Amino acid sequence: MPISLALRGRHAHDRHADEAWREALETFDEVDRVFSTYRTDSVISRLDRGELDLVACPPEVHQVLALGERARRESHGAFDVRRPGPQGRLVLDPSGVVKGWAAERAARALGALPETDFCLSAGGDVVCRTRLAASPDWRIGIEDPSRPDRVTAVVPVRDGAVATSGLAHRGHHIVDPRTGATPTAVASVTVVGPDLVWADIDATAAFALGLESMQWLRGRRGRSGLVVWADGSTELFEA
Repeated sequence: MPISLALRGRHAHDRHADEAWREALETFDEVDRVFSTYRTDSVISRLDRGELDLVACPPEVHQVLALGERARRESHGAFDVRRPGPQGRLVLDPSGVVKGWAAERAARALGALPETDFCLSAGGDVVCRTRLAASPDWRIGIEDPSRPDRVTAVVPVRDGAVATSGLAHRGHHIVDPRTGATPTAVASVTVVGPDLVWADIDATAAFALGLESMQWLRGRRGRSGLVVWADGSTELFEA
């Protein structure tokens, strides 16, 4: 997935920024080594095939799977790290947790830069931090799912995260774990929250919930955002 970074402030253009950026990218590389479902040699792929026992997995795997289980319970099953696979087999795929979790871990190196604001984007989802009192808010554009070249809204973020789930870029990659079908009631869901782990999880769960998404999102304390329905209409929420 594409990863990009914007910096402003004291260390926006020096070796400290370069070092922090390298450390952030190394974090993403390590997460890919452990969690990639596209690599046959990753820890999560070996665990899924039964070649590795959960007890032998690194602590990060236990943490991600625990987050996934909590999300499953809180979403009433609309989010799950296991998805229907071939011949009715459940496939272990914690990608819905890992992207936000990895970005937050990578952001630690950037957050250690004194007097420096940053906006880290991972696959279009962003983590923003503002350390300078005089700095303006980061302005995050939300794509129109029917026209990805257009912005349907702009969200000001000072310290927080923005995640969007939809089908515009990757096709029918989101399914309702309860049915195995791709939801059709919603075109996209954007969630703004304090951290990207839960913003991304909630956006994915809400997309899977379809017509029930707005009611569920309004019960998620500390979140706000935008739902674009399949007919193109939009609805804001704040909990």
